[in-house]
Amino acid sequence: MKATETILSGCFILEPNVFGDHRGYFFESFNKQSFEATIGAKVNFVQDNQSFSSKGVLRGLHAQKGEFAQAKLVRVLQGAVLDVAVDARPDSPTFGQHVAVELSAENKRQLFVPRGFLHGFIVVSDTAEFFYKCDNYYHKEAEWGVKYNDTQLNIDWLLPAELFKLSEKDEILPSFVEAVNLI
Repeated sequence: MKATETILSGCFILEPNVFGDHRGYFFESFNKQSFEATIGAKVNFVQDNQSFSSKGVLRGLHAQKGEFAQAKLVRVLQGAVLDVAVDARPDSPTFGQHVAVELSAENKRQLFVPRGFLHGFIVVSDTAEFFYKCDNYYHKEAEWGVKYNDTQLNIDWLLPAELFKLSEKDEILPSFVEAVNLI
């Protein structure tokens, strides 16, 4: 597995070793020993989640706070997404900065999003099946988020805004500055 640390400390793009021939391909999507050795941290994943969405569906930007914070290992099983991680750790030198990475079934990349980060994605293919591991269980009371089009974050979601499909919850999220002041 090849791991590239992004400009955000602790946030890695992972590219598996893919073995293919006339029958198809095989790759190891997760191996605890090699994963921890590669990123240099221990992570105990406890929950797997999967979603299916159509083009323009934007999920995020979400996080959990306090003792319920989650690290995530995300990947795409079908289709393609633009995956975004925002450093929301107030003591981090990259606080408020983000990375955006295309994850697809074709490129087989994964993104490791550490605790203390906001996370979201938009589907850029006709449909996408998105899969992720979490190192902590979901707690509704600990969830918080930031509006996807916050001007301070200035995220280029690649698609025109008229194609975006958001949940009611995501439509009314606060700005980054407002959200950080609430936690």
